[in-house]
Amino acid sequence: MIEDAGWSAKDLRRPGIKTALEVLEAGDAKALVVAKLDRLSRSLLDFATITAEATRTGWNLVTLDLGLDLSTPTGKAMAGMVAVFAEWERAVIGQRTSDALRAMQANGVILGRPASLPTEVVSRIAQRRAEGKTYEAIAAQLNAEQVPTGHGGDRWWRTTVRAVVHSQAGRAALALAAG
Repeated sequence: MIEDAGWSAKDLRRPGIKTALEVLEAGDAKALVVAKLDRLSRSLLDFATITAEATRTGWNLVTLDLGLDLSTPTGKAMAGMVAVFAEWERAVIGQRTSDALRAMQANGVILGRPASLPTEVVSRIAQRRAEGKTYEAIAAQLNAEQVPTGHGGDRWWRTTVRAVVHSQAGRAALALAAG
């Protein structure tokens, strides 16, 4: 059994489905059996690609939730209809999520992960940047001083320092350092 536990079915870029399709393509299996069609993919294009590949190479797709079997014309038609609604559901969920996030922001809710770097470290980074130091130089200095990253890591990177400078707290500290 091959699984994609913890992966979204929004597309086929998942290790489990890639492996399963390789096994089918090699002829080492005769069917792809999925518990639910919308867990295979929520993209109509992906579903069409999979069904075309199944037809081309001679393997079958079976969905346990709907009892669909692509070896029959009725099964192919019903699977296509279900795939349309799975893609629609994905779009509706995305729209509802976007609407909810916009409403939260409009009500003053701060979204995202809370800042985890001590203010003193943010200020040091901002001060060094105001002095004209490069992101690489700042990262090297923090590494030399063994300053832990915001999530307890022991290695600073140019991109991490840049993210701190471009964060809201980093911009405020940079303004103070430059002012």
